Amino acid sequence: MTSTKSEIPAKSHFLPEELLASTAFLLARVGVGIKLRTFAEIEKAGFSGPQYGVLALLGEGATETQASIADVLGLDRSQLVSELDALEERGLIERRRDPNDRRRHTVALTAAGKRQLVRLRAIVKRIEDSFLEPLDEAARTQLHDTLLRIACSHDRRYKRES
Repeated sequence: MTSTKSEIPAKSHFLPEELLASTAFLLARVGVGIKLRTFAEIEKAGFSGPQYGVLALLGEGATETQASIADVLGLDRSQLVSELDALEERGLIERRRDPNDRRRHTVALTAAGKRQLVRLRAIVKRIEDSFLEPLDEAARTQLHDTLLRIACSHDRRYKRES
């Protein structure tokens, strides 16, 4: 026998009020959801999360050393080398010996890397817009500013030079 009523989950299928009242819980759940979806879409495009991070960092116009990229992105330096190898094989970055210190390599984005970064940014923007759809532009700006303020108070990498 089929029901004609719309299916409403039993109360036990809803999250407990205690969790819904927790800003930290909601922030973590939404954050994990965005991260998982973003990484899945970036991986579908043939990239890893760390590779996108490298391209985004270099896309700000900086030529960075491998060590500074690892530090900024919070990656193990040996893990970064394999990510850079993959990007370099695809012609998206180039590494050069630092003329001031031959032990170091500098890393820069190529023209192909800049084009790929535009495509990856579009993926991330689409996902962000999807998650933030219930918010108008003012609420999105307020949310961003609030999250940035919180992040800055816990990790110096989020601070911006004035």
